[in-house]
Amino acid sequence: MTLSTDLCATGLTTPLAVLGHDVQVPLVSGEKVTYAALDYAASAPALQRVWDDVAAYAPYYGSVHRGAGYLSQLSTDLFEQSRRTVADFLDLREGDQVVFTRATTDSLNLLAAAVPAGTRVYAFETEHHASLLPWRRAGITVGYLRAPRSHAEAVAALEAALAEAGDGPKLLCVTGASNVTGELWPVAELTEVAHRHGARVVLDAAQLAPHHRVSVRDLDVDWIAFSGHKLYAPFGAGVLAGRSDWLDAAEPYLAGGGASRTVAREADGSVAVEWHSGPSRHEAGSPNVIGAYAIASACRALTEAGFDALQAREEQLIERLKAGLAGIPEVKVLSLFGTDAARVGVLSFVVEGWNSSHFSAALSAEYGIGVRDGLFCAHPLVRTLLGGQEATPSECGAPEASLPGERSLNAIRVSFGAGTPDEHLERFLGAVRELVADGARWTYRNEGGRCVADTRRP
Repeated sequence: MTLSTDLCATGLTTPLAVLGHDVQVPLVSGEKVTYAALDYAASAPALQRVWDDVAAYAPYYGSVHRGAGYLSQLSTDLFEQSRRTVADFLDLREGDQVVFTRATTDSLNLLAAAVPAGTRVYAFETEHHASLLPWRRAGITVGYLRAPRSHAEAVAALEAALAEAGDGPKLLCVTGASNVTGELWPVAELTEVAHRHGARVVLDAAQLAPHHRVSVRDLDVDWIAFSGHKLYAPFGAGVLAGRSDWLDAAEPYLAGGGASRTVAREADGSVAVEWHSGPSRHEAGSPNVIGAYAIASACRALTEAGFDALQAREEQLIERLKAGLAGIPEVKVLSLFGTDAARVGVLSFVVEGWNSSHFSAALSAEYGIGVRDGLFCAHPLVRTLLGGQEATPSECGAPEASLPGERSLNAIRVSFGAGTPDEHLERFLGAVRELVADGARWTYRNEGGRCVADTRRP
């Protein structure tokens, strides 16, 4: 199979072609409008290029590894070529390996299962839950670092923590770009500090890889994790890539076919197993060849489009969005590092006098704009950013509090990327201005924990 090189658009002003760009959705009024998808940080739409490549391969789908038939051999070759494509995309070092997983969360849980006993793991409380929680298991000690308010503070906090850590294996898990604020983290500086103290680093690149070129070699991180569904390849695959030693020394993440080299009955009735080394050790079962191929297709498409061009266009959209929201006094943008901090196309905010769930529901029902509201699987971070500010009650009722006795908290997140038309952000800003100035035109009710428009009562 060969990948098409016909990209639909690669300039600074034109988005890449994605599925769903022309989907019509109903408004509560009965009208239909083109959907404005501004929830890329949760899942990005599939690139048209990715969809076309997957569709071209689908008739040739076959079992991966060990199959004698032509389709099995073709699929195996495609799967392993996809691994090499991802390695090139990430600029891996000699000896690094690519393991295909289900998503970023799966990748970090795999690594957590592979860290040596006695490892001390560090993570800032600002991380996504996928980076905060996998380490809470026997044999691992976790040190959670307070939310920093600058890059320098983050580096100093890690320096201080590692200076007191003592001997033994150590690991820092850090995001490249926040899934709440979009702000970029000082990964290279944190990695330099970690390595100086004998600690390793795993980079959560779920929000970074779709927006910026990521070089494992340049950043010098030990591992990197990301998801296909945020990289315009929503076909159920993810990646954990990097050093092989801890992974080869660990028990397989899943026990089963593919991970085992040989299995034999012993004289005492037990079963002896010799496990594979390398990626196969942690890829038991039938591999998701379509998911892996989709990720490889997205990697090629983004590389061919040029990250410099994509990033320049995105930065223009970010500045337009920030300027538009700054002109609405009732809107407060959430930030750790300040309004001028570099970020990817992710931004969260609250609106004075509005419950965020109610506001988001109105954007959807009355304008056909899809954003996200809540705590974004980063509860400690959003709690810090909101400073305990209570969510405004609405006719939907206030959202439930995260902790017993705590005030209810929630925010709104708008996120975009290479497939976002300029018009979608202009519609979004216009809708925010109208809702703040005039209020919602319809009444809303709570339905299954979500705020929805009541079609019976305009």
